[in-house]
Amino acid sequence: MTPRIEVVAIDSLMVRLFDAIDEGNMPWVLAASQRLRDAFGQQLIDLVPSYTTLMVQFDLAPGEARQRILQALEGLRPDAGQAGRRHEIPVWYHASVGPELPVLAARGGMSEAEVICLHCGRDYPVFALGFAPGFGFMGLVDERLATPRLSTPRKRVAAGSVGIAERQTAAYPAVSPGGWNLIGRTPVRLFDREREGYSLLQPGDRVRFVAVERAEFINLGGDDSPLEAQA
Repeated sequence: MTPRIEVVAIDSLMVRLFDAIDEGNMPWVLAASQRLRDAFGQQLIDLVPSYTTLMVQFDLAPGEARQRILQALEGLRPDAGQAGRRHEIPVWYHASVGPELPVLAARGGMSEAEVICLHCGRDYPVFALGFAPGFGFMGLVDERLATPRLSTPRKRVAAGSVGIAERQTAAYPAVSPGGWNLIGRTPVRLFDREREGYSLLQPGDRVRFVAVERAEFINLGGDDSPLEAQA
């Protein structure tokens, strides 16, 4: 593998490892992240892994930073012993909190139970964090669940809302605008300033969504305030 290095700013370079999103990318991205952290040490300001790239922000001359990147990634191989954490995230799947659940079912010629089963049926790697603190972009959902973002985003999406956009899935860590197709809600706090690292999810982690009934959702601290379907 020969990484491509692109200039982002005077103190930032983008390392492009792949051109397409794929679950198999993550072991390489994690291995590259560790090598770059070791190579830059205290001169690393920030390192942001994503689907196919790593953004490196540094405190040294750009030419030296480029050389460190090339040297660090020479002979890169995934580390079989390096893996993120696995999380099981409970979700109450219901049209009152996930208005697009029946929409996705009808579009795919499935029952709502089949949609839920498909969404819960696999582990999802966390590709990247973004959009909002603690918002983990995950995938890839079963092709039968793939659906475009809403043509008009909602002005307000409840915290914990679980949604799908194209073949990605995510849960909103806080109240915010959003255009993903909502199918349920989790009571889990995805971003907490009292938690070390703040975000529950990190790139390279794996997530399995687990369907729960409303009573358990409420017992776990969930908010069952309904959302309206998007026209």
